[in-house]
Amino acid sequence: MVRNSFDKQLEHLQDLMINMSGLVEESIENSIIALKNQDLELAKQVFENDNVIDDLENRIEKICLNLIARQQPLAKDLRTISTSLKIITDLERIADQAADISEITIRMAGMKYFSELIDIPVMADLAKNMVKRAIECYIKQDINLAKTVCDSDDEVDDMFSKIVMELINVIKNSPETTEQATDFMFVVKYLERIGDHATNIAEWVVYNVTGSHEHLARTNEHNPFEFGGQNV
Repeated sequence: MVRNSFDKQLEHLQDLMINMSGLVEESIENSIIALKNQDLELAKQVFENDNVIDDLENRIEKICLNLIARQQPLAKDLRTISTSLKIITDLERIADQAADISEITIRMAGMKYFSELIDIPVMADLAKNMVKRAIECYIKQDINLAKTVCDSDDEVDDMFSKIVMELINVIKNSPETTEQATDFMFVVKYLERIGDHATNIAEWVVYNVTGSHEHLARTNEHNPFEFGGQNV
């Protein structure tokens, strides 16, 4: 009977985490739509959503700590709860990155972009899909899927380097674009970090399943200060 109650609490915990991850995915998507369309109202919604996500993180954290304190879980269950705590931290940070992108959108309000945004939305889709699959591998406890998430981080890193170098060339050829191009550099850096957090989630899933915490992504070799045509 006690075990049955504990299992129900774990299911409730997972449901809340799935809810949180859905809000985070929505924040990523809306932050890029707002940036691309210069939609200030949508950008503000991302900020409001961030507060909801923060509250949900606190709620999940309290449930986890309560389970540890009151239920005294066995090793495997303790690992599951500890993993949940790590994952919600990464989810909350992803939401923060989306809010940071929206802050840039608000800061650039009224500015005419020097070029149509093409590569940045592509990179955002890659990062968002990484988050989606990272949560899927958490739900399914699928370490093979987790490894594909980590492999995708290479694509996001490559897009980061490509876009940054393009932006550097824009600044060299048109110095008057420096301020805006620099803001776009921050956007792609935030997207790159979202990919890193998705990788962290996938690695925590592997830890939960195997008991071994492996670093599955390659070491970042790009220089964050090497920023890079026109289709940003």
